[in-house]
Amino acid sequence: MGLLLYLNDFLSIIFPKLCCGCGRGLTKTENSICLHCLNDLPYTNYHQQADNQVMKLFWGRINILAAAAFVYFKKSSKVQKIMHQLKYHNQAQLGIQLGNMYGKQLAKVDIYNTVDLIVPVPLHKSRLRKRGYNQSEQFALGLSESMKTTVDTSVLTRVLASESQVNKSRYNRYKNMEDIFIAHYNPTYKSIMLVDDTITTGATIEACALALQKVGYKHIIIVGIAFTVY
Repeated sequence: MGLLLYLNDFLSIIFPKLCCGCGRGLTKTENSICLHCLNDLPYTNYHQQADNQVMKLFWGRINILAAAAFVYFKKSSKVQKIMHQLKYHNQAQLGIQLGNMYGKQLAKVDIYNTVDLIVPVPLHKSRLRKRGYNQSEQFALGLSESMKTTVDTSVLTRVLASESQVNKSRYNRYKNMEDIFIAHYNPTYKSIMLVDDTITTGATIEACALALQKVGYKHIIIVGIAFTVY
């Protein structure tokens, strides 16, 4: 055990673990994001507001019970750096950490604590092979840890690879997501928490929710890591 600790300390000097938000070295008690960045993140507290901006985004589009996101997303912000690390720099554990943190808050709110299944927005198999993991699934696993709720990746399948959503209008984002997802009904589950990494126009997660509703799921809650503000 002593030798292992020595090797870990030695490796941390040669290959220091850096904060995904600011790039500074992490202490032994910090995980992926330093305490300074955690205290500085723009938390939305939307889970405490029934008619928050994420919920309003879906008004008149899909019938859902609630919607929320953990933090605000802006271009060139610390949150953008963190999300970029999560998606493109093999920082899968970062999604679990964020999910675990937010799950502890959601578990204290009755409507979120009623879900019996967490479903991540799926990646197409080609993109999953390239990235190695689904960042939304990692977030879902973190939520599951703190909320004591099942994650099931078989309920929702992405059958087509879509074009990038970047720089597309809301309408074109919606058209880009048509007929991309297929849902599979399991009568064991009554209330689903549908989770994604970043919610911008909501086109992707709307397409997922519609696929779930089409096969019989009636109680859907939407949760994201980040919500884009302009």
